[in-house]
Amino acid sequence: MPKEAWGSRLGLILAMAGNAVGLGNFLRFPVQAVQNGGGAFIIPYLICFLLLGIPLLFIEWSSGRYGGKHNNHSTPFILDGMGKGKIWKYIGVFGIFTNIAVVAYYTYIESWSFIYVFHALFGSFENMSQTQVAQFFENYISFNTSTTGIPFESIVFYVLVLILNIYILSKGLGGIEKAAKIGMPLLIIFGIILAISAFTLGESGRSAQFPDASAWDGLNFLWTPQFDSLLNPKVWLAAAGQIFFTLSVGMGTIQCYAAYIRENEDIALNAVSAGFMNEFVEVVLGSSIVIPIAAGYLGMDWVMENAGFGMAFQTMPYLFQQWGQTLAIFAGILWFGLLFFAGITSSLAMGTPWMGFMKDEFGWGKKRGAWSFGLLALIMGIPTVLFYQEGVFEEYDYWGGTVSLVLFALLESILFSWVFGIHKGWREITEGADMKVPRIYKVVIKYITPLLLLMVFIGALVTPEDNDWTASILNLWNGDPWILDNHSIIRKLSNHELKELLLEADTLVEKKEIADKLFYSNLARILLVSLFLFITSLVYLANRKRLLKSRI
Repeated sequence: MPKEAWGSRLGLILAMAGNAVGLGNFLRFPVQAVQNGGGAFIIPYLICFLLLGIPLLFIEWSSGRYGGKHNNHSTPFILDGMGKGKIWKYIGVFGIFTNIAVVAYYTYIESWSFIYVFHALFGSFENMSQTQVAQFFENYISFNTSTTGIPFESIVFYVLVLILNIYILSKGLGGIEKAAKIGMPLLIIFGIILAISAFTLGESGRSAQFPDASAWDGLNFLWTPQFDSLLNPKVWLAAAGQIFFTLSVGMGTIQCYAAYIRENEDIALNAVSAGFMNEFVEVVLGSSIVIPIAAGYLGMDWVMENAGFGMAFQTMPYLFQQWGQTLAIFAGILWFGLLFFAGITSSLAMGTPWMGFMKDEFGWGKKRGAWSFGLLALIMGIPTVLFYQEGVFEEYDYWGGTVSLVLFALLESILFSWVFGIHKGWREITEGADMKVPRIYKVVIKYITPLLLLMVFIGALVTPEDNDWTASILNLWNGDPWILDNHSIIRKLSNHELKELLLEADTLVEKKEIADKLFYSNLARILLVSLFLFITSLVYLANRKRLLKSRI
């Protein structure tokens, strides 16, 4: 049987870019930029891209191709082939676990975008106030009201979008490549049209309620550099964290995509091309849509106070209505279509580590691999739909989509530079390269990138109260205790915030609501741990099979 491979270099780069270009480019990046000072965020972000993002892309592309040479297409045995100890194959479990944990809730967001395309098309938001648009979203994610007339619509459309993912995945790399060739150009075209609309909005959106509103304020806020942020640890940590989300590093998807490329493929140029395409979409398009349009109608003060993930679904449909009925339909289709394409090109990538693993180790074909992946995603994902408001979604996102990424990236960077060896690693990066990779990156990959990753992980572990690093460091210097923030990993592990709220609750109703959240938080963690142990057991069985085969 011929080895499965990418059909073309363009298809590979578009698929890799599609893996990276996701919902975070348009939803998370603008919010992070606003919450961390706009222009104050951009400089640390771009530095982190060069010192963290590009090196990790080099590491993951070269590791994947190296694994592919030895017929390994998933991180457990890609890492096992690079390391000397038995532990590395089990660290590679993160490269499968993270994808299933993330796709479980990620496809739920895709389903929001999917149904909102049709709501925009049929004018569901016409004549709605901002409050009514926000409530519309609340109705959709609850089971009290249906926005389409279909019972349990949030589950129905979640399953529908998941099946679409499975169908494309069942076609193998060819299906993913076709989806990327269609989805990525459409995404960029839609983004450019919306960005131009934001640039031309100017001050025309002003109303009596927001007389100072101007889209230019949003653009100026994001693009006016503020060099004092270079001394703010909070901004640096936020910038480094965004790099993980935007480039999809630390997930295992890049290694698995790269495992199917030719042995002499120029991975250095491919990595840089995919990375910069993602940055164009995020920095140029992502920052030119939500914030300027919101600032143009509601003012920059409103944006500063209300910037959040929900703006995409709870605010943007209302703002599009200000453009008139016809343009509102057009803009809504573009916006939610853009989010859908961004989401599905990323979620398709999340299926390849599981499918590659099951094919290599247990001989499963494309269809069996795709449908088993879908079944795992469904089992893990239904609780995020049913108990979204109880916090299961956030638990998955924090542990599966945040902490796991940082930890895995830290460990794989140590493996690549210090166990596999930077000299062997550098040869792997530069093998077949048409472009000359700056030698400074050899030093960056060995020393700076692991150090930055360690700082990010420690920063997340012991995040100080209110994320105020300057004050906390000064307090520690003066002999005062280091007070952890409730969003630090240590506090999160113990559910400190919910336990505090439970003690402070005044009424039985409040106590029950908080107790329910505590229950579902623990349920989400049990599911995540069970998933990790299940994949670990499969890796153990696969390793046993390999050992038995080698003795025959």
